[in-house]
Amino acid sequence: MFFEKADTCWFAHYLSREQIKPFMNKGERISRFVGELGADDVDLTQADIAKHPFYRAFFRCWNEQRYYEAHDVLEQLWLKADSGDAAFFKGLIQAAGAFVHLQKRFEHPAHAKHSRRLPPAARLFRLAEKNLSSFGPRHHGLDVAALCQLLRGYADQIIASDYKTNPWSPETAPKLRLL
Repeated sequence: MFFEKADTCWFAHYLSREQIKPFMNKGERISRFVGELGADDVDLTQADIAKHPFYRAFFRCWNEQRYYEAHDVLEQLWLKADSGDAAFFKGLIQAAGAFVHLQKRFEHPAHAKHSRRLPPAARLFRLAEKNLSSFGPRHHGLDVAALCQLLRGYADQIIASDYKTNPWSPETAPKLRLL
């Protein structure tokens, strides 16, 4: 059976609808995935955002260059967040989405779709910075000011190259750390 392997990914883009639908919804898949990342107990009621398993999983996925998974994990927290943190989570999700674009472009530079990913990446970097900037300098254990500077730098590099140069590579991929 396809669910027997411990390293199986539980995200919808890896399985067909027929494989997913009978077993669990997206929230359940994400919870299971977060549990597999090492969280002993995925306590979805954790009030301290900096300790919430989905928030921490976002940073683990990000630092492993699994930006799509980072986006998916944090989206589950964002959907349930109070309005005060909604823009913060949205900004982090947008930042991860921008790096998905850069990563795809890096992996497939000549591909018809992936070769056009730099403009949307720059737009997402700008949107992410806009959504995050009001939470600086620090929020939920994250140096938001430094992240905004990083996002601005990536957008500026892309725009300065007239959308021809991808500033991302696996070797220089940025890491995010909680304070």
